[in-house]
Amino acid sequence: MGKLTRQQLEGLNLYKYSGVDKSLLSKTILTPYWNHLVTYFPKTIAPNTITSIGLGFVAVNIATLLFFDPKYEGKELPSWVYLSWGIGLFLYQSMDAIDGKQARRTGMAGPLGEMFDHGIDAINTSLEVILCMAAFGQTRTWWTVVCQASSLATFYLSTWEEYHTGTLYLSAFSGPVEGILLICGMYFITAAKTPAFWQTPVIDFLPILAHKFQSLVGMGIGHGVEDVVEKLHGGLSQLKWLKGVSVVESFLYFGALGLAGNIANAYYNVIQARRKANKPVLEPLLGLLPYFFHTVLLVAWLAGPKVDIVPTEKILWFTVYWAATFSYQVSHLILAHVTKSAFPYWNGMMIWTFLGAVDANLPRFGVESFIQTTDARTWYFVAGSALFAIANYVRFAKSTIWQITEYLGIACFTVRHKDQTGHWVENEQALEERRKRQ
Repeated sequence: MGKLTRQQLEGLNLYKYSGVDKSLLSKTILTPYWNHLVTYFPKTIAPNTITSIGLGFVAVNIATLLFFDPKYEGKELPSWVYLSWGIGLFLYQSMDAIDGKQARRTGMAGPLGEMFDHGIDAINTSLEVILCMAAFGQTRTWWTVVCQASSLATFYLSTWEEYHTGTLYLSAFSGPVEGILLICGMYFITAAKTPAFWQTPVIDFLPILAHKFQSLVGMGIGHGVEDVVEKLHGGLSQLKWLKGVSVVESFLYFGALGLAGNIANAYYNVIQARRKANKPVLEPLLGLLPYFFHTVLLVAWLAGPKVDIVPTEKILWFTVYWAATFSYQVSHLILAHVTKSAFPYWNGMMIWTFLGAVDANLPRFGVESFIQTTDARTWYFVAGSALFAIANYVRFAKSTIWQITEYLGIACFTVRHKDQTGHWVENEQALEERRKRQ
């Protein structure tokens, strides 16, 4: 997408943020913390700058991973690295939570903030997949692919839901709140137990729980629970298929169940909104096809008979490519939401992915690949694709942000507005001029 249409720019004037947060943890503990935290930031700091600072913490986490494991081999890292990942992610969550509060404090709340915030969140989602798989010791496996696909599906689903309902819903257990804290806890466990802990068969984990409950009995609590756990262990031990399931696999299965629940809940909210507006309820389902179609293409590329991407360091570059193309895709959807424009069913990067998938699978039909003919050429093509996708997304983001700031007269990284003459002035001066006109 290049220049925004006049209709899209005018649609920005119709934007109004709407959010529903059902998280008990957010309401009782985190919101008071966030309300206090934002007061430490002067009103001269732009909300989007705070968002960027949050991403900076995650970037530092990625830097430590690449320093100790540049080829993404799944090496065991120093325990303080995993600890720092948990702290960095928690700080990211804090910055992500207070940028909106800072926007309201400075009078800069609006569609630009949501566009920028969601774009950063999309990037972070993939970066956390890269880090999580390193902490799980599952870097060069298909679990990385599964985790990436399911995590991005959850994000896309939430954005799709917001487009059709006009409201950002955070359920009782949501990714931005409980999900992030769960991942933080996982990093802390890895710091204490090493990645090998996650390979423990989940069936062998139950006796450990029983032992912990026995300790609680001596303190006067947990009486009888250890017996239940031991009986549960005895019963589950008879299930042969369960014996090979590790803790990390059960963790990922749990995530899959959560995704299924999110799909049902999101579609329920969309149905309610569409019925209220007297609109058809099946049509929105077409909006899920772009993500599904692009994900199928990506997996098909990985499954090429001779590309050998997943079990090698190329999976890291491929995940970066996937992250950049997804951020590009979902940012179009966010832009459509804030500009009240048509649903974006496709984008140019899908063509690039299609070409990569076709080239990788030509050997299945007895035809030699044109590009990915050797391991070295595949590496160059995947890495080059990642860099191209990043450049394309940066181009899109820069162009879109510039056009929105020019139209709305609100700066992106500084607390400034445009005055009546079209010149950029400090926020206080702009607000004073606005009060005088009123």
